[in-house]
Amino acid sequence: MLDYEITPLALQQLIEKGEKPTLLDVREPWEFEAARIDGSVPMPMGDVPSRAFQELDPESHIVTICHHGVRSMNVAVWLRNQGFESVQSLRGGVDAWSAEIDPAVPRY
Repeated sequence: MLDYEITPLALQQLIEKGEKPTLLDVREPWEFEAARIDGSVPMPMGDVPSRAFQELDPESHIVTICHHGVRSMNVAVWLRNQGFESVQSLRGGVDAWSAEIDPAVPRY
């Protein structure tokens, strides 16, 4: 089973190898508009319980993303408890992605 967290560098390496995990951004809409990782899908944390089974593939690799990694970890744990086995939270969130991988992503 995958670790509960994935580092920004490990995620970048997955993407560079051609793997395409679902990047699930669980922040609020205003946060998503302010800064986001290319290709991420917005689904605010509060919407996850009502939308997860309709919009997410329980068999796919999902990486949850928030500002600093707390909300995304909560969502990752919840999804795993619902049977989504390949879910990880981005350690440090979009802020760490901006600091370590892509400085073009605004920090807020």
